[in-house]
Amino acid sequence: MWRVLALTTSLLLLTGCAAVPADPQGTLDRVSGGTLNVGVSPNGDFTSVTGDAVAGSEAALVESFAETVDAEIEWTVGSEEALVRALEREDVDLVIGGLTDATPWADKAGVTRPYGEFTDEDGKRHKLVMLVPMGENAFLTSLETFLTHEAARLR
Repeated sequence: MWRVLALTTSLLLLTGCAAVPADPQGTLDRVSGGTLNVGVSPNGDFTSVTGDAVAGSEAALVESFAETVDAEIEWTVGSEEALVRALEREDVDLVIGGLTDATPWADKAGVTRPYGEFTDEDGKRHKLVMLVPMGENAFLTSLETFLTHEAARLR
């Protein structure tokens, strides 16, 4: 009897854990083989915009990430505030722009683990992050795994 009860309990627990991490809005599934909508706020060497062209170190990282999920990129240029609102409306999947782990947007968006650092003109160190829709944990995990591997590769 105890074996049957233990087996039943184990099966119930395992079925409840099948989709962790999950994306309630399905971001990773939607962008994989589809379109990755990226909000970009111009910020020096991290992200620059000239006409329709987006460049910079973070733009290059996002382009490499998009390749790993077989996604085309659709860029949306705007201020951080406008892009965070777009993220909340699910109009963009990712926001970049030299954002740091001290971002004031942490209560409105999912924040990646820091993936790089830079020193500002005052000599202060900052850790770089990107923003994703709140709760889209499978997408966040996929992006963070990519960023971790890229950071290790560049060292």
